[in-house]
Amino acid sequence: MAERAERLGAEKARLDPWRLLVLATLAGAFIAFGAMFATIAGVGASGVMPYGVSRIIAGTVFSLGLILVVVGGAELFTGNNLMVMAWAGGKISAREIMRAWLLVYMGNFIGAAATALFVFLSGHYADAGGAIGAAALAIAQAKTDLSFVSALVRGVLANVLVCLAVWLCYSARTTTDKILAIVPPVAAFVAAGFEHSVANMYFLPFALLIKTYAPAGFWVAVGSSPTAHEGLIWSVLVHNLVPVTLGNLIGGTILVGGVYWFVYLRRSGASS
Repeated sequence: MAERAERLGAEKARLDPWRLLVLATLAGAFIAFGAMFATIAGVGASGVMPYGVSRIIAGTVFSLGLILVVVGGAELFTGNNLMVMAWAGGKISAREIMRAWLLVYMGNFIGAAATALFVFLSGHYADAGGAIGAAALAIAQAKTDLSFVSALVRGVLANVLVCLAVWLCYSARTTTDKILAIVPPVAAFVAAGFEHSVANMYFLPFALLIKTYAPAGFWVAVGSSPTAHEGLIWSVLVHNLVPVTLGNLIGGTILVGGVYWFVYLRRSGASS
């Protein structure tokens, strides 16, 4: 598994830039679909089922995003943090890994934000009497209320679980194996309320579009107004994504990729 992660990391770093960007855009859209699915799953759950059960359901359906990435084929920034193993093993340079991460991050943002725009334009937020839009606003509002430290640590924990899901997939032989490897870790991080930078590239723009452009009829239907979400301004994209992205990097590169490289590859390299 470690050798496969190292080899794949080197291959990803040397992909054609445009191909890498397109694959990253797909991954952003795939994660956005998972986020959209999770939002729908949570609508109407309050007061009907226990909090934990509703969170597990949301996390389970959110795993659709990573399943599409891994099985369908795409490049996700958080999962690609495991490329650090190829860098640590001397297979790629620091410049190559930084270039790959930057391109993938950009592509992920394009894909997730574009999906948020299309979902908004579809009027999906007004479904269920506006309950879907209200749920999306509540999700984004909770993210804006996090302190820098809280967002960073939640980002660390989220990507530990995401990278472990990807790591487990390296042992999979069938599509079913991959799905079974992905769902539990992803469901766990979503249920716990941890922070995933690419998912937030959908959650935050979608809520901001609703707050800024939803018609008066929507606000009447949900019994609220844009002023109730004054903290939701476009600058929250930076305020949230900076600590969450840093946390994701720490969790994926140091606590998963770095640890597994040290345990499995550094020792074998020294003995050879």
